[in-house]
Amino acid sequence: QVRLVESGGGMVQAGGSLRLSCAVSGINFRLHTMAWYRQGPGKQRELVANITTSGRTNYVDSVNGRFTISRDNVRNMVYLQMNSLKPEDTAVYYCIAADYRRTGWGQGTQVTVSS
Repeated sequence: QVRLVESGGGMVQAGGSLRLSCAVSGINFRLHTMAWYRQGPGKQRELVANITTSGRTNYVDSVNGRFTISRDNVRNMVYLQMNSLKPEDTAVYYCIAADYRRTGWGQGTQVTVSS
């Protein structure tokens, strides 16, 4: 009964910023690696960033230096701060929770970046 609810998506101009939030319930949050995936129109779904239970982070090369993933283990929240947005960042962004046996997906939130 994992539940992941994304929010914070919207429409912005190139160079702008957005912060995505993911509210997590139904799991032992502190034992899960959290991640953000995205899928742009006509593209494959790709891993954008993840953060482990110990706080280590990883980013796809195209967003490294612009995006920051973080987690709040008290509030069971995951965030993706997106700065210097580019039109190529346009996609549906999904919040992911993973442990050793299963992976849960949120419903996604749309991010649209205009030129």
